Amino acid sequence: MQCERIMVIGPHISISGGYKKAVEEALAIGANTFQAFSRNPRGGSAAALNIDDIKAAEVLMELNSFGPLLIHAPYTLNMASAKPESYKFAKECFEDDMKRMVTIPTDLYVFHPGSRTTISYDQAIEQIAGILRDGMIEGSTTKVLLETMSGKGSEMGKTFEELKDILDAVGDFHSKDNIGVCIDTCHLYCAGYDIVNDLDGVLEKFDNIIGIDKIKAVHLNDTMNPFASYKDRHAKIGEGDIGLDAIARVVAHECLRDKPFFLETPHDELVGYGNEIKLIDQRVKTL
Repeated sequence: MQCERIMVIGPHISISGGYKKAVEEALAIGANTFQAFSRNPRGGSAAALNIDDIKAAEVLMELNSFGPLLIHAPYTLNMASAKPESYKFAKECFEDDMKRMVTIPTDLYVFHPGSRTTISYDQAIEQIAGILRDGMIEGSTTKVLLETMSGKGSEMGKTFEELKDILDAVGDFHSKDNIGVCIDTCHLYCAGYDIVNDLDGVLEKFDNIIGIDKIKAVHLNDTMNPFASYKDRHAKIGEGDIGLDAIARVVAHECLRDKPFFLETPHDELVGYGNEIKLIDQRVKTL
């Protein structure tokens, strides 16, 4: 059956030139959303927000029926870290990002749960949940999303059960729907969830453990590593072990097709993402 719905899809775009410029760059390649880092992805610095630029971006987004943007925490944010200085940075960074999200033109924020290295699983869960409880702002519309991970090393969030443990530990914010999940196709497949041959089964398992309504966004990535490899290396759509057909089925699935989709594939130029958007759109229309 043909999927007639309009995809909300876009790539990761730098906001170094401002939000308005990023919206313009997205529109130029046929995207109607994008993902951006909240701050330097390898450090802690965050540029001051330009209110005039944000207002101009919001006008452009409304005129072009833009979908919700997704703000990604820096890679250096590790709430599960055994190192006191890393934990302190994660807490301060998250709290600052939550304040900035009040002004940034979107309600979606995603982060990697982190790696626990030498601390226990239970301690890691409490560290993550504690930072979330302390940093999330009561009454805010921001939805904080845990990202599904591939499971390399001591990475947290590789199973739906681990994500549920974090969500449950957060408490009230969980029940108020201020927290959810961003599924990543590369990470799911490499963590042992067979979205290629059993997408329905994977989503049913997610629904039984967490609840399908908790999926608020989707990262679309192919993988350079095989199934259940517990490694994380993204590939261009259709050039990895997942393949174009499986990615298209994710986009067209009745449980996911209304979600915003974000490409994190390895392209040096934005035009490469534009080509992927066309490729996915063409394949989805044949389903």
